[in-house]
Amino acid sequence: MSKAIRIHKHGGPEVLVFEDADPGRPGPGEILVRHTAIGVNFIDVYHRTGLYPAPNGLPFTPGGEAAGVVLEVGEGVDWLSPGDRVAYVVQLGAYAEQRVVGADRVVRIPDGISDEQAAGMMLKGMTVEYLVRRTFKVKPGDTVLYHAAAGGVGLIFGQWAHHLGATVIGTAGSPEKAELARAHGFHHVIDYRRQDFVQEVARITDGRKCDVVYDSVGKDTFAGSLDCLKRLGTLVSFGQSSGPIPPFDIGILARKGSLYLTRPTLFSYNVTREELDASAAALFDVVLSGAVKIMVNQRYALKDAARAHSDLEGRKTMGTTVLIP
Repeated sequence: MSKAIRIHKHGGPEVLVFEDADPGRPGPGEILVRHTAIGVNFIDVYHRTGLYPAPNGLPFTPGGEAAGVVLEVGEGVDWLSPGDRVAYVVQLGAYAEQRVVGADRVVRIPDGISDEQAAGMMLKGMTVEYLVRRTFKVKPGDTVLYHAAAGGVGLIFGQWAHHLGATVIGTAGSPEKAELARAHGFHHVIDYRRQDFVQEVARITDGRKCDVVYDSVGKDTFAGSLDCLKRLGTLVSFGQSSGPIPPFDIGILARKGSLYLTRPTLFSYNVTREELDASAAALFDVVLSGAVKIMVNQRYALKDAARAHSDLEGRKTMGTTVLIP
């Protein structure tokens, strides 16, 4: 019998239960995958606590990205075969030894990229892809600010934005995290625990401020992020690790320089097969070129998912974390 992490009630890391779970057989258009590595992301915490409700309610298996080997293909799947290495991003169900998933949601892992790298970069890497290539097209000469620079998405973002020719500013919560961010493409890193990031951005840019701010922190940084933008700048709010942004007067965007504000998600950007293929191809290309390096910084056994969540929420992790079934 295959094992999986199941959530029967919302709450802290202790609600992640390791138990038997029959993955079933693949139906038409589906494949059965044996996972070799599973990505851990902050959105998994949102699902666990109920901040982002699971579409089909309780109980459910969390997790949105994984890599593995195809065990069986369902009717109509003629482009994959047992033994193929694949990776995917979906909304839920990845914290499992085996699972059935739609074949239209997976991509083949190219040679030169390990299963652990693929599992740790699909959601994060394709998030960075849409952020820097589609939500706001980063170009040479742009000045960008990214919060939580030492996180899994941040370390990919720093390298990719640097590669695109931008001046990349980040925030981090310790000297160690700041050093890690600098090693991953950030030109300037602000220790937000000891420095006012708004003042530091103004100093670094000689008062010119930023073309775009990427903010996944939410409540704690929203107001300051607006103050870091130049006239007609763009705030990309794509997460809320510190809590939801309180209601605000939209007129503040006008008063601060006719600013743009967007709240994107990966699942809105990669709806069609064409969008998914293009996003994954851009990610694989930039990694295989060496411009972006994917380092797995933490590994936990699947059964220890609760400890992984506790460490993630306690800001004890840096960069990419994976679960190993």
